[in-house]
Amino acid sequence: MANLMDQYESHQYRGSGRTQRQSKDSIPEPISTGFISARLEDEVPIFNKQKIQFKPRDPITHLKVSNNMLVLAMSSNLLLRIDLENKENTDEVEISHSLDNRPTRLHLDPLGRHLLISMSNQETLYLSRNSKKPKPLVKLKGYVIESVGWNNYNTSDMSTGPILFGTSRGLIFEGEIVSEDESKFFAGAADKYFKQVFSLGKENPSPVNSLHFDRMPHNSQSEQKYFIMATTPGRLYQFIGTIPVTSDPPIFQPIFANYEDSPARFLELPGNFGYSNLQYYHPKGIKSAPEQFAWMTGPGVYFGNFDLSPQQNQDVTSESKLIAYPSDNNTSQNPLSIVLTEFHILLVFPDCVKAICHLNEQLIFEDFHRTGTFGKLLGMSKDPIKGSIWSFSDQAVFKYKVVRESRDVWQMYLDRGEYDLALAYCKDNPANRDKVLTKHAEHFFQEKQYDKSAMLYAQTQNSFEEVALKFIQMDQQKALQTFLWKKLNGLKPVDKTQTTMLVTWLIELYLNRLGALKEQGLQNDGKYYTLRDEFRKFLAHQRVKDCLSFNKNTAYDLIASHGNIEDLVFFAMLMHDYERVISHHIQHDDYRAALDVLTNKQGDTELYYKFSPVLMQYIPKQTVDSWIAKGRKLDPQRLIPALVNYDHSHDSKASSEAIRYLEFCVHDLSVQDTAIHNYLLSLYAKLQPEQLIKYLRIQGQNPDSVPYDLKYALRLCAEHSHKEACVHIYRTMGLFEEAVELALQVDVNLAKVNADLPEDDEELRKKLWLRIARHVVEEEKDIKKAMEFLHECDLLKIEDVLPFFPDFVTIDHFKDAICMSLQEYNQHIEALKEEMQDATESAKSIRSDIQEMRNKYSVVKAQGKCSSCRYPLLTRGFYLFPCQHVFHSDCLVTEVTPNMTSARRNKVDNLLRDINSAPATPQASAATDASAATTAMSKGEQQKSELDDMIASECPYCGEMMIMSIDKPFIEPKEFDEVVQSWQ
Repeated sequence: MANLMDQYESHQYRGSGRTQRQSKDSIPEPISTGFISARLEDEVPIFNKQKIQFKPRDPITHLKVSNNMLVLAMSSNLLLRIDLENKENTDEVEISHSLDNRPTRLHLDPLGRHLLISMSNQETLYLSRNSKKPKPLVKLKGYVIESVGWNNYNTSDMSTGPILFGTSRGLIFEGEIVSEDESKFFAGAADKYFKQVFSLGKENPSPVNSLHFDRMPHNSQSEQKYFIMATTPGRLYQFIGTIPVTSDPPIFQPIFANYEDSPARFLELPGNFGYSNLQYYHPKGIKSAPEQFAWMTGPGVYFGNFDLSPQQNQDVTSESKLIAYPSDNNTSQNPLSIVLTEFHILLVFPDCVKAICHLNEQLIFEDFHRTGTFGKLLGMSKDPIKGSIWSFSDQAVFKYKVVRESRDVWQMYLDRGEYDLALAYCKDNPANRDKVLTKHAEHFFQEKQYDKSAMLYAQTQNSFEEVALKFIQMDQQKALQTFLWKKLNGLKPVDKTQTTMLVTWLIELYLNRLGALKEQGLQNDGKYYTLRDEFRKFLAHQRVKDCLSFNKNTAYDLIASHGNIEDLVFFAMLMHDYERVISHHIQHDDYRAALDVLTNKQGDTELYYKFSPVLMQYIPKQTVDSWIAKGRKLDPQRLIPALVNYDHSHDSKASSEAIRYLEFCVHDLSVQDTAIHNYLLSLYAKLQPEQLIKYLRIQGQNPDSVPYDLKYALRLCAEHSHKEACVHIYRTMGLFEEAVELALQVDVNLAKVNADLPEDDEELRKKLWLRIARHVVEEEKDIKKAMEFLHECDLLKIEDVLPFFPDFVTIDHFKDAICMSLQEYNQHIEALKEEMQDATESAKSIRSDIQEMRNKYSVVKAQGKCSSCRYPLLTRGFYLFPCQHVFHSDCLVTEVTPNMTSARRNKVDNLLRDINSAPATPQASAATDASAATTAMSKGEQQKSELDDMIASECPYCGEMMIMSIDKPFIEPKEFDEVVQSWQ
């Protein structure tokens, strides 16, 4: 049973009584020339039934499907859940141990995650998708839940969100169900809250058969507007109201509170059969606003559309009508349930399924059920998310596939005169589309709306000559023009002859109309300009341009014959003859028009290089703006002639524009071309010296990365006496001596900055600082300032500066510096003495410690025990540490080796093996007795000494080894299971 959905029948199941009904309007009619009506295959029914290869273990009583989750309830109180996307994910759930307590209804949410089961003992069970056991809802006990208004906007698998419950006594409750973790021993109640919000029948209670709520558009940001629809067997109720965005449950109480004092709005239809069913159609998914509704009730199906406009506060239904049930002799039973699709209403009877088109209220489909084989039909369910339709009997499950539901809708809309809708539903059938367009065109022609008629006639397969003649006879030149233009758009690229004919005809019509307006003196009238713009748009159309590109001379001759020079220029631009157009504007001194064509009408950059020198002479700012707008599409180096060609000394405005463009290239485009930077640098040096040093600083001081020529820049700045710039360039070239020498002519502080630059060459730094000091002493005669250099440069000493002072200078000028220097030397000598004293004391202390260690000993008592194994110590060789911990030799090895590296551990093993294999010799009583060692040790003694160094260098309990092993677990991972087992 786990794979019951894995197989479908290889052929579609078709009952002997199933028929596809068509109205007489759907029979193919003769169509216009160009189409052939033919049936290439049997007409497939709109609703094509497929039987699922599944025989239930017990009779089926209920079926629900949502979000590809199929739920079946059987008479044995077993619930079968099947994930249609993963058919292996199928499980059985026992509803109740008692067969006397059976499910009466299943309520499955749109997500397919939350299931409510109404039981015959007036109990409601809740089953989440991840649960294997239904959970009773204590707060709902005693109420028979007939319907549930699910929250279509809920996305949680753990909670239903606020939902509405309708009971058999006409009560409406609001509640929320939460799926608790079953692993928790003290799990809370699933029904989070449950409160009555309204009663539909206080005097004469009726069951609430259907409940739905949805949002409506609302202008407020703090409130949401909802409408709620509820049905009883004979009434359809509407509730409309707003609730705050953030409100405490029950959130729908404010809506129902509006109807406590005044009666709720309802529609009552006479006669009922004890139950009803309300279905919505959501065109764009369950979370979108519903578009249509269908209410199955006694006299028929009440169908209509929704009007959810924000101002709607009374009735959300519109264009409603009552569709009677099919009246025939095949069945006299009441329908069990309905399903609403885009154009049809499916009615389920015990022995058949019928479909009614709600556009014309005609029965278009009947599927008679073989009750003797599969039992009577019990119901039908539509997946609100996936749209699949399922029906079932107690012995079988069927799936209906909707095949081209809108196939005959176009004819119905056409007969009703709704041409746009008819056209929308026949777009896949050229013959039907031609019928609709022809009939629509004839309608407009009779109404004397010739332009609209021409647009539609051009899309049909009617004779071109006949249609054109109709408009010529009515003297409708504009309509004829519209018809020709639309026909032109419908031609294929290979129809070059027809295209040329239509384009030429249209040009002639336009020129004739423009000429007629000129003859009437209306060339300055708005009507003339409108027609001229329309003509130019026609010429600019890509299809027309492609055609005229092979017939330029014809078009030139035709336009010139009417003396229309402006349109000739316009046509030349369309043909991309921009060079001729620009030359025309320049010859007429219309430089702005020439620049407009150059900038906005064409994309050939070569024309920029050709015409920029002329444009730069007359409109430099606009020309530079166009260059900047082009950005990287232009090569700045090729524009240099346009900049150099103009004498900047005569026009400072033009020169500033040249600098503006070069700055754009350097700063915005990051151009690294040397010619651009050299030219900008030359303009700065000549015209804007205040920007020169700023530019040089921005470019940096790396000689390998600066974009300008250093030698050219140095020569240029020297010619214009820009000394600070020369200092910067010297510094960039690494000529620090020249930089400092020139900086001293500008500012001593600038020289100081340059003197500190060679950080890796202390000798050169010292030399540069001495040059500055000499300058200050000899040139500025400022001895005090020179002495301050001793504090600014740590490389200079008083003895370095003294030679620069003149002979007549008294010692008073640098007495402080000499004293400070001597004091520093004295402090340095004292520091060295203190270090020597500390070293002497340390050596004495070390010698004392060594002497004490030589004379140190410890006493081991006869009853002493090993710190590791706790056995008597004197039974075998041992090690004694200053901390009084004592270990047998082998115990010490056992304690130490786990904390060693693998290499040291192997070394210890090898030493032990060599020592044990050597001839036995008397062992010392203590490992620390170093006096027993001799100058020339034997090989065995060397090995023992090496072993001692490795294992007895420190106490394993008190030394660094114990600190390093602080994060080691008390029980080794490989021994953990064995230790745990020993504790049990």
